Amino acid sequence: MSNIGKEFLKKTQYKYLEKSKQMQGYPPPPLQLDYDKNKKLIDLPKLEDIEVRTLDLRKAIQSRKSVRNYSDLPMTPEELSFLLWCTQGIKEVMYPHATLRTVPSAGARHAFETFLLINNVDTLEPGLYRYLALEHKLIEENLEPGIANQITDGCLGQDMVKRCGVTFIWVALPERMNWRYSERGYRYLHIDAGHVCQNLYLSAEALDCGVCAIAAFLDDKMNSILKLDGEEQFVIYLATVGKKKAIDY
Repeated sequence: MSNIGKEFLKKTQYKYLEKSKQMQGYPPPPLQLDYDKNKKLIDLPKLEDIEVRTLDLRKAIQSRKSVRNYSDLPMTPEELSFLLWCTQGIKEVMYPHATLRTVPSAGARHAFETFLLINNVDTLEPGLYRYLALEHKLIEENLEPGIANQITDGCLGQDMVKRCGVTFIWVALPERMNWRYSERGYRYLHIDAGHVCQNLYLSAEALDCGVCAIAAFLDDKMNSILKLDGEEQFVIYLATVGKKKAIDY
């Protein structure tokens, strides 16, 4: 087990790969996880109606840093909508194979679903939601009291998870990626997660929000909380977001 990382890198080299399902003629997996049509859908503010201050890219990159303490000011639905669009927003749907989004992804596979622990966002009840990128809407997943504590525990007690405005939880669906790239797709999932989170960091700067990425979490516990099987669907990365204090760190 001590060399498992090295073994992963070795066995996902091209010389070991079998033909992908795409090469074998299989149809691509769905672009989005299905959802219960009886559940409540929540419209997000339209992008064209959202005003965001202009921020020089160089300044955003220079000022970006991880922020773990947040003010008590609530985030707005407009801010949340903007951040969701910046991290997984769809620019074009090319049925049935792919979507073009606001972040790069290997082969335009975009193998993530975005879950959100809402803590302090105006007009939204605290709880767990999922972002439906194709519709640019939210769907309620779990609004039971205590869900924030469960997710915090799953993140090894990092209580910024429940003190921030919202915690982004990215869930990987390897089937979407591996359909094109076979087992090497597992490498690309982790690369793509970095693309998504960096967009969150930079776009949050325009909102005077801070972000802190989280890779330290209990895989089995987080997957259980989100009702994921841990193999075909699993948590890959998280990030907290909230309004900055006058002095942040």
